[in-house]
Amino acid sequence: MSAQTEAPLFTGVERAVINRLQLGLPLTPRPYADVAEELGISEEALLDTLTRLLDNGTLTRFGPMFHAGEMGGGLTLAAMRIPDHAFAAVTEQVNHFDEVAHNYRREHDLNMWFVLATETREDIDRVIADIEAATGYPVYNMPKEEEFHVNLHFPV
Repeated sequence: MSAQTEAPLFTGVERAVINRLQLGLPLTPRPYADVAEELGISEEALLDTLTRLLDNGTLTRFGPMFHAGEMGGGLTLAAMRIPDHAFAAVTEQVNHFDEVAHNYRREHDLNMWFVLATETREDIDRVIADIEAATGYPVYNMPKEEEFHVNLHFPV
């Protein structure tokens, strides 16, 4: 394995913090203090470790994940078929919409996939129409029919 592809080396505290925080925070008055106690470190050490991992780019985001559908909003998976020569430009156009998240390329006939999250369910159709108007390409709406909780976790 070359130095460029080696997994990063973590301290024991970094490894513990990353692994534990992937499981979520307790709903308590002092969630970071409670997690720190579980890990046998101080709250300050936990917060310093989290800040350092964010600052050095090891973690790109740490924050809550809200379920728009549960809050009365709209949520759907969408896909587009974009020619290679237009992919970068269309990606920029699609990502310009505040409602777009998790836009990524797939090796498939439908090669652009993204999530739309809107304030109301009715806004999904409007945003899809706006994306189609801006890009000139159809958007395939794939609303959730059934939800599965996967409990995604990447131990380090």
